Amino acid sequence: MKTRIRDYRVRQGLTQEELAIRVGVRRETIVFLEKGKYNPSLLLAHKIAKILGTSIEHLFIFEEVEEEAHEHHRSYIS
Repeated sequence: MKTRIRDYRVRQGLTQEELAIRVGVRRETIVFLEKGKYNPSLLLAHKIAKILGTSIEHLFIFEEVEEEAHEHHRSYIS
């Protein structure tokens, strides 16, 4: 899963450590989230989105959903 956590975090002027403290996780969790190597619980995703002032849908990019949208779009073109 891809995320926009880093983009939103930087815009808010937060370090990885500061965001981690605010959501109650270790900094390494934020690192893994930003690299797309960890899928958060719904509760953690909600906390991060709330702190960063956005929605879960804007913060996390579900690749399966993207692929389905492209396939759906292609079916209309063909």
